[in-house]
Amino acid sequence: MFIIFFLLWIIFNERVTMEIVYFGLGISALLYLFIVFFMDYSPKKEWAAVRKIPKFLKYIYTLLVEIFKANVGVMHFILSPKYEVEPQLVYFKTKLKKDVERVLLANSITLTPGTITVSSEEDLMCVHCLDKTLADGLEDSEFEKQLLEMEGMDK
Repeated sequence: MFIIFFLLWIIFNERVTMEIVYFGLGISALLYLFIVFFMDYSPKKEWAAVRKIPKFLKYIYTLLVEIFKANVGVMHFILSPKYEVEPQLVYFKTKLKKDVERVLLANSITLTPGTITVSSEEDLMCVHCLDKTLADGLEDSEFEKQLLEMEGMDK
């Protein structure tokens, strides 16, 4: 976080002189100390977040692939006259323990075309699916597996 503060200081000043660098180092150090002492922030939490970046990038890639596949599937439902759409509500329990990961799972499901997360209470999620075939694999989805990996990294 210190580096981010310092880089923002340099970017906002639009030029680099020794005065700006020294003053920026001081201001960045003071801001960093402030967030450590008064905002429940620690280098340990920062390092845990940095370690999650590769897993998070993998998750984003998986999300984009699933969005693309779901788009093709929904277009197939809409454009094919032989299919009759059968919407349904699906309830399933998630193994995720933290609220952040649960919200990320619910938003990922909602971002995927053909599904909308209706409610999320504790470990029970309710998802509206455009068709019953879209409900397959919700309970043991790749999203949840990757989020469980990220959640396990906190220990």
